[in-house]
Amino acid sequence: MRLTIFWERMADHFGSGYADSFARDHVLSELGGRTVHEALDAGWEAKDVWRAVCGAMDVPAEKR
Repeated sequence: MRLTIFWERMADHFGSGYADSFARDHVLSELGGRTVHEALDAGWEAKDVWRAVCGAMDVPAEKR
């Protein structure tokens, strides 16, 4: 998954104003205790980060 698609999905689910805030502030155990930005900066694949967000935040199946 390209980062542009990842951020589009984040904005679609959380709203464009909240997506970046969530990505900077919310620590996910599914990402090894990292935020979305930290995981991406550490080299995690965008698709794996998106899966972690989906699992942690109960993103509906049709948006996954």
